[in-house]
Amino acid sequence: MTARHADARSDAGQPSTRAPRTIWLSASIICQFAALVLFAGAALADPLQWRREWPNTDFTRSAVDFDEIMSGGPPKDGIPAIHAPRLLPAAAETRLDPREPVLSYDRAGAPARAYPIRYLMWHEIVNDEVAGLPIAVTFCPLCNSGMVFDARIDGRPHAFGVSGKLRHSDMIMYDRRTESWWQQAVGEGIVGAYTGRRLTQLPARMESWQAFREAHPDGLVMDEPDWRRAYGTNPYAGYDGARRPFLYAGEDPPHGVPPLARVVRVGHRAWPLARLREAGEIREAGLVLSWREGQASALDTARIAAGREVGNVVVRDAAGEDVAHDIPFAFAFHALFPDGEWMLDGR
Repeated sequence: MTARHADARSDAGQPSTRAPRTIWLSASIICQFAALVLFAGAALADPLQWRREWPNTDFTRSAVDFDEIMSGGPPKDGIPAIHAPRLLPAAAETRLDPREPVLSYDRAGAPARAYPIRYLMWHEIVNDEVAGLPIAVTFCPLCNSGMVFDARIDGRPHAFGVSGKLRHSDMIMYDRRTESWWQQAVGEGIVGAYTGRRLTQLPARMESWQAFREAHPDGLVMDEPDWRRAYGTNPYAGYDGARRPFLYAGEDPPHGVPPLARVVRVGHRAWPLARLREAGEIREAGLVLSWREGQASALDTARIAAGREVGNVVVRDAAGEDVAHDIPFAFAFHALFPDGEWMLDGR
């Protein structure tokens, strides 16, 4: 596990009273460790073992091969999700660098909200409510998947936690009502009572703090949680420049696309971010994708604000309305959408 996971593991869902032991691991060390964990994790993919920690999960129902599921290091709730976060007026927030990424959500009837990646890096899920709608704000650092979901299932609100398990290097969430397991990058129940169910992904943006403030001067921003974490830092320094993903044993993407290259995913289609960045704007498949500079990569340097330029992406439909999308690494799109369409050259 990374130092981030080692530090979180002892907390078991309770705020820490000691300073975090933050150690940044090089990409090469991460990959060496991943090989060891992959070997050990394959031997532990056994519901008989999992039931000790998950007595309420129905392991007779599943949509995936259990051998594809492995431990990411921490136990259930070892990475603590946030519930009902405190919010600040955007104008009152002074800790964020203009280039820092935030995951933003704008719903009619309420001020737009920004959830800084500096907090999601260490908590991965924020359970919130906006204008009466329960939402789950999620971010998986290992596959760079940041998504906001409608947290209702059959009309009932649900809260989500971090299971500590991974599949294809993507976080597995769990709902606290049935303790079913959910694949974060697709919002699908994969183990338990909700197997086969899908959460509705909501239109949200991964954008810079400056872009959010300019668009929503009267917006709100999540306040720093009451946990002792090295907020503002990236424990996976150099990760998005590594040759191999962490804790991933699957195939590389096709067409020579590097595994850790970012793509813009809309449904079952993926546009390489490099293509969009070069074009500035792409009009395809009834969508308008646009790019402009100003956002730092959260997974580059040890200090998030100093990360290399990845830019701000906006995806709209023909009517100019925001469209639900994601900006994962290419390997995650290929693993979770093996029949997906690669939008490489506009032909």
